[in-house]
Amino acid sequence: MTPLRSQTRVSEAALDLAGGFTWRHEGAGFSTSGVAARVPIGPGPHRFAKAAAEVAALLGDIDDDDPLGLPGTGPIAVGAVPFLDTEEGELIVPARIVGRTEDGRCWVTDVSPAEPAALAAISPSAVKGLEPTSFVVESDGGRLAWTAAVRRALERIAAGELDKVVLARRVSVWADQPFSVPVVVDRLRRSHPSCFTFASGGFVGASPELLMRRRGRWAWSRPMAGTVERGGSRAEDKRLVSELRASPKERDEHRLVVEDVEARLAAVCAEVFVKGPEPIGLSSVTHLATTVTGRLEGVAPPGALELAGVLHPTPAVGGEPRDAALRAIAELEGFDRCFYAGPVGWVDSRGDGDWAVALRCAALDGRRAVLSAGAGIVAGSDPEAEWTETQAKLEPMMRALIRI
Repeated sequence: MTPLRSQTRVSEAALDLAGGFTWRHEGAGFSTSGVAARVPIGPGPHRFAKAAAEVAALLGDIDDDDPLGLPGTGPIAVGAVPFLDTEEGELIVPARIVGRTEDGRCWVTDVSPAEPAALAAISPSAVKGLEPTSFVVESDGGRLAWTAAVRRALERIAAGELDKVVLARRVSVWADQPFSVPVVVDRLRRSHPSCFTFASGGFVGASPELLMRRRGRWAWSRPMAGTVERGGSRAEDKRLVSELRASPKERDEHRLVVEDVEARLAAVCAEVFVKGPEPIGLSSVTHLATTVTGRLEGVAPPGALELAGVLHPTPAVGGEPRDAALRAIAELEGFDRCFYAGPVGWVDSRGDGDWAVALRCAALDGRRAVLSAGAGIVAGSDPEAEWTETQAKLEPMMRALIRI
């Protein structure tokens, strides 16, 4: 294999690229095009550690000219990882990365030689085409199937097999014209600037949940669990948040997630700090969120990708105990999650990176968009209330897709 070379240079303006990987958060981020290298993932229980070792070796061998030396500059590996370890995935080292930092500095990184691909920047308007104006929405299984699945989960919880399981449902949106990835991503970015907006091929979303951020010897995760719909007024919103904070069911659901993340980070950190919970208001719901910070130990601390594997799947998207919850999900949901609720993000040659939980997302394939949303089922859960919660979680992506 021909050795790879990487060159990073300061740029006057960041450009939008079509067809690659896109990552945006609070005004910063990057877009990519082309492929310089590929790293397969899984299947198997150690897929993250194996992939992280391959990525570290690959990026470490690249002849890298990076005068900036910032998180995300230089060669990186990007992608979305399937939820289950029985599925195969892939990360790519992009041939071109065009990025912007939080303080407004822009850069371009080129990695060569690359697989044959167009590396020219393409604006979203150039690939926009005719926007869809007619839509049909189909809910897989429907409310009766959902209610039956939640009741079966509650039976397992009552029998002591589970403390919590996150069940998801799937919705398909059919349009009269193909969906445009750049257009949908741009709508998500503008509507949800505090979320991690991403596109990995046709898989797009705006996730509020940070699975793992690593910078040097520090690692952060911000798990979310416990949800209430937003109110129609400021006063109603305040009342609903107070009820969320006071709810034993919501507090218990949140506690299970935080304790799991704290324990798993403690296994690889010298110190772990917990701050929260605090309410995080989004467009359609408010979540309880807690920030868990760890100081990594060891001569060569694990990188962001390996750390994401240490945590995934948290009880926020899987359940507790983990193995029993994953079995229940496979038996009760009735569909393949694929990338939904799996990690999505990036890691650089220094091991720094960001990985979000792929939520508020959709898989776009021509005129069809497939959306998924879940709810945490614990003792005291009501099937009707959990259905309503999934509706609220589907709403942000529905708004980005459907314009009439």
